[in-house]
Amino acid sequence: MKKYLVTLVPVLMLSFQPDSQTVLAPKGGNAPVQLSSGGEDLKPTVSQEKVSQVVSKLLTTYHYRKVRLNDSLSSVVWDNYLKEIDNGKMYLLASDVSALEKYRYQIDDALVNGDLTAAYELFNVYRKRFQERLQYVQETLQKPFNFTVDEAYNTDRQKATWPKSVEEQNEIWRKVLKNQALELKLAGKKDSAAYAMLRDRYKNQEKALNRFKSEDVFQIYLNSFTESLDPHTNYLSPRSADRFNQEMSQSLEGIGAMLREDGEYIKIVEVLPGGPAFKSKLLNKEDRIVGVAQGDNGQIVSIVGYQVDDAVKLIKGPKGTVVRLQIQPATALAGAPPKEIRLVREKVKLEDQRAKKEVIEVSENNRTYKIGIINIPMFYRDFEAARRRDADMASTTSDVKKLIDELKGQKVDGIVIDLRYNGGGSLVEAISLTGLFIPKGPVVQVRESTGETEVYNDPDPSVTYDGPLAVLVNRLSASASEIFAAAIQDYKRGIIVGEQTFGKGTVQTLQDLSQWLPREPEKVGQVKMTVSKFYRINGSSTQHKGVVPDIELPSALSAEQYGESSQPSALPWDQIASTRYEASRALDEKTLNRLRDKYEQRLKSDPELKQLSQELAEFKKAKQNTIVSLQEAKRRKERDEAEKKRTAMNKVTQVADDDSETDSTATSVSSSATSTATPKKKKDLYLNETGRVLADLIVFQNRNQ
Repeated sequence: MKKYLVTLVPVLMLSFQPDSQTVLAPKGGNAPVQLSSGGEDLKPTVSQEKVSQVVSKLLTTYHYRKVRLNDSLSSVVWDNYLKEIDNGKMYLLASDVSALEKYRYQIDDALVNGDLTAAYELFNVYRKRFQERLQYVQETLQKPFNFTVDEAYNTDRQKATWPKSVEEQNEIWRKVLKNQALELKLAGKKDSAAYAMLRDRYKNQEKALNRFKSEDVFQIYLNSFTESLDPHTNYLSPRSADRFNQEMSQSLEGIGAMLREDGEYIKIVEVLPGGPAFKSKLLNKEDRIVGVAQGDNGQIVSIVGYQVDDAVKLIKGPKGTVVRLQIQPATALAGAPPKEIRLVREKVKLEDQRAKKEVIEVSENNRTYKIGIINIPMFYRDFEAARRRDADMASTTSDVKKLIDELKGQKVDGIVIDLRYNGGGSLVEAISLTGLFIPKGPVVQVRESTGETEVYNDPDPSVTYDGPLAVLVNRLSASASEIFAAAIQDYKRGIIVGEQTFGKGTVQTLQDLSQWLPREPEKVGQVKMTVSKFYRINGSSTQHKGVVPDIELPSALSAEQYGESSQPSALPWDQIASTRYEASRALDEKTLNRLRDKYEQRLKSDPELKQLSQELAEFKKAKQNTIVSLQEAKRRKERDEAEKKRTAMNKVTQVADDDSETDSTATSVSSSATSTATPKKKKDLYLNETGRVLADLIVFQNRNQ
């Protein structure tokens, strides 16, 4: 980091409440919300008021965006907070929102002054409205729904308006509950069991809300501010900071996934390479967990409405034990039933995160090619071993170098580096891995908020592999993966195949706020903030746009819904001066165009590719439809259609090791398996097509020699 940030001691990372208040009564006859002066309402602490002042000063001074606290930003923060509190616009009434509108342009001054009135007033109104809704839920679930009535419900309430009356709100909730009851009915639950499960679900939500503490409200509010600057800037309350540090430093027993609250749901933030979830290929980033069961016979417990701490207690457990999860995949269509998966808990082991290789056969151009595949789940480096200068230090670069030597011994025709679902990791490893394929030279540029730019180079002139190379990426390839893929593309060293990558081109630092409040007796938490950006050696940012492949394969993940560009506060794409570098002459624009032409021909003629493209196009179209029928017969048809459309998604998201037509030959650097195993054909359409593209490249390069 540059000098101006030294005082922050950074850890670089590649992820007055008034005594009484009356809210005006809305039209429709409901009573006004009275905010009592007793202990019922949550209130801020003096410590939190101080933290608000420090965080606003830190972020306006050191954040990359150099944002100014003004009325415009204040309005954004207020909208963020409203969304965090009542994302579906189902609890608050229009009159509540209107009565609190007075705070919209006061948040900027309030943050600087440590005034948290608005935050707690809104939350306390929400909590009382929640209790009203809970009473309605319990009354409504005493009577069965009529599933023969032809009516529908829109599952997406992002663009909905706040209900103007209790009657309008009741009608929204009637359909919500009917929809949830129908989902359970279609899942095989009897009516009595379904209604009992829903009653328990909302009682659990009430318990979770009653466990809310002042620090929980403060964290939500402060993150409404921090995330208005960019999606990767966050405030961690003392409890959240402790959990975050534990997750970063320990090998925890469980399913190997990082979780967070997303409204009433528990969402997967990251699937850790080497863990049970990662190896199963059944759980992905952005999926929601809606239920948990212990063992093979335990009853599913709904965790909708749970706080993440409570959900983690159910999901974690001793090594070797079984946990069953009900999940709503991020790719699920409206009305699709949850999926149940079975995982065996275990520790996330470093050896399971390490690079692996295999050899596949690809038939193209009237001959069969042996293609070496190196799968890299993450960019890892044992920093402690590096400090000891341990010769056997585990690192991505050293492992891949060994695998390349083995593949060369097997006389492969070309190599594919598979970076699908690789969320990043060590910047040092991204740079040194690039060095295995290029002579010495620049790999990435890092620009500070001051405008100062530093170029990171590979100093080693040796090249481990100079043969035909392809890099396979998808929408969830991020950060260090994008640095590597971008450098290979800029040097024209290999061809990039797959989907547009995630687009995370920023660097964060973790700041312990106790350094700014040394005399504060209470823990004050931490701030993770964005302080710099990555740029390619050609000057283009990897932020927002990511890396666009040379050959774009069919995709169901749109930029509007997935990746950095789906976040309203994401830092923009921009460009700086190119650094000096010498590109390879082996992959010119003429060759790229010929490769694209060959791929387009297969896309029109190959039955599997053609079908996949059509199915994914249909899936994208169906994903836009958020309206579901509440009539049982129609809903069954909708569900069956949704399952058919998910078939295409399964083809591109489930790339497990056992997807070979016969036994896989995948081996890791620590495996004792023979390196001369017979190559097999795989059902992985993306990997097969990448192999065919690489085969075309081999032909074209041989002709040009």
